[in-house]
Amino acid sequence: MMIGKSTGIDYRTEILRLKKAMNAVILAHYYQESEIQDLADVIGDSLELSRKAASTDADVIVFAGVHFMAETAKILNPDKLVLLPDLAAGCSLAEGAPGPAFRAWREAHPGAVSITYINCSAEVKAASDIICTSSNAEKIIRQIPADQTILFAPDRNLGRYLSTKTGRSMVLWDGSCVVHETFSEAKIIELQLAHPDAEVIAHPECESAVLARASFIGSTSALLAHVQTSTAGRFIVATEPGIIHQMKKAAPQKEYIPAPPQANCSCNECPYMKLNTLEKLYLCMKNRTPEISMDEATRERALLPIQRMLAMS
Repeated sequence: MMIGKSTGIDYRTEILRLKKAMNAVILAHYYQESEIQDLADVIGDSLELSRKAASTDADVIVFAGVHFMAETAKILNPDKLVLLPDLAAGCSLAEGAPGPAFRAWREAHPGAVSITYINCSAEVKAASDIICTSSNAEKIIRQIPADQTILFAPDRNLGRYLSTKTGRSMVLWDGSCVVHETFSEAKIIELQLAHPDAEVIAHPECESAVLARASFIGSTSALLAHVQTSTAGRFIVATEPGIIHQMKKAAPQKEYIPAPPQANCSCNECPYMKLNTLEKLYLCMKNRTPEISMDEATRERALLPIQRMLAMS
């Protein structure tokens, strides 16, 4: 039971009551606080949540994630009410790729195909050819003809990793995730020395030096699947530590060590994801706001590259 200290409201009970009354579905990313994950109907990474948003028969989608994720749900469900607990829950990758600059970048490379990571605004999606996630990016890139120039945005670390994995040279947008760039290679080495039996696993948004230390690299959902099948009993986890809640539930007999950031801080936690709280989740459902909206022309243009992604996945 989670009761607000100042309100006396049992948020969990009220959220479940509102969900039933509204015919709502609660989608939560793995990086949300554990109490939100435990209330969600679907927990997943961007690809899993996009697929669920595309297929839900709920009247209301409550997205416990960040703004671009809720926008994606609205693009796929124009007639549904899509709510986000805190509109300030953004993304450094999306903010680092403003629409006008992205369109100018595209125009500077005529004839190229633009594969854009889903961590971007609806405006950027609308100017892209194909959207991808860390789960399906490699599969999509391998379907592009070898003589076709690929533009990849907005994450240079993910793009660099994919270039190495696929052997494809790509033109990369110079953007990065504030969380995944904080992990310290030196501190990971220290952890490896202290725990020589631990397996380092990492998200491909991490910098190359960190990825070089990892024995397994994959999307958030791939990391979760890996800890369940790996023979290792201990893991150093180089991604946002919110996923560790699900790892502990899936394989409770194993130990999970969050990869530390450069500074002695909580910088390995996504400040945007953590803006969503149980109280804000309750209030957005109670008041049916903040609501995600966009103009129809942008939505229709943004829908096409998402549909291409889903078809190619």
